[in-house]
Amino acid sequence: MKKHIVIIGGGFAGINLANSLSNVDQFDITLIDKNNYIFFPPLIYQVATGFLETSSISYPFRKLLKEKKNIRFWLGKFVKVIPEENNILISNGELKYDYLVFAAGTKTNYFGMENVKKNAIPMKTLDDALNMRNILLQRIEQATTTKNKAEKKKLLTMVIVGGGPTGVEVSGMFAEMSKTIIQKEYPELTHLSQTDIYLVDGGDKLLAPMSEKSQKYTYETLKQLGVQIKLNAQVTDYNGEIVTFKDGSFIKTKNLIWAAGVTAMNFEGIPKVCYGRAKRLIVDEYNKIIGTDNIFAIGDTCIQETDKNFTAGHPQVAQVAIQQGKNLAKNFIALNSNKTQKPFKYKR
Repeated sequence: MKKHIVIIGGGFAGINLANSLSNVDQFDITLIDKNNYIFFPPLIYQVATGFLETSSISYPFRKLLKEKKNIRFWLGKFVKVIPEENNILISNGELKYDYLVFAAGTKTNYFGMENVKKNAIPMKTLDDALNMRNILLQRIEQATTTKNKAEKKKLLTMVIVGGGPTGVEVSGMFAEMSKTIIQKEYPELTHLSQTDIYLVDGGDKLLAPMSEKSQKYTYETLKQLGVQIKLNAQVTDYNGEIVTFKDGSFIKTKNLIWAAGVTAMNFEGIPKVCYGRAKRLIVDEYNKIIGTDNIFAIGDTCIQETDKNFTAGHPQVAQVAIQQGKNLAKNFIALNSNKTQKPFKYKR
């Protein structure tokens, strides 16, 4: 009999698992996602700043999977898993499974700061990017008409929190926009001194996981573009008008772009002991969630400490997710044929 594999999440991890098992007769696969499209997160900042349209970085799941005879797409949100019944509840139905795989990625982490969550502009999903683009365009337009100089400055001041790839890319793009698009298309805003761009990080360097050479080059390039970089600066509050830092300093702005980190999600029905750092599901070397028999997790939503080169867990990057998806597919085939599974090892 065919085994039914249910995959929660169609990002890099989930889609690579599904594709690797497409047209494999041993399995029927249901891919569940809350969106009806897959998108390319590394270019989300291009949508947010208006340089790309959403269709340039997204693609419908059904179109992508139309030739895959054993894969079914289900548009819905995960609600609950009942492990003892091999059953999951979805926002619009329920499904039985033989193997369940969580590949739901992460969500924005506000570190418990409710005011920041309420007032900042997140940069995680395609909807976030479109929302950011609309908000910033409206505020630039408001700046062209307001007579209040202090208000104009707040409307044009951009504070980006998070010195990772997204924060670096967004701040660099804003710097370029202030010297090109705003100068050419908004004659009312011809003074660069009116546009302040801050890149803020709580650590002592930008792009912390990358090489020292990359960090230095990025820092110097952004400085040359006019970005004001604040390191070792921890945000403690934002009321929609003022960003407050731990040392008591502050920046007045209407625009706080939050790219400071992510956290995994809780899945109802999975015991608390299965969660590790940043709520990531703890998995063994085969990506099976500890304490479960047939439930797995891959990509950013899991933490695997069995790889001797990454004992603190793998970095939450696309290549890890892709490789874990492909490796798990091979292991499902091996598992179903009573053959030896292959432990996951990340290849950089």
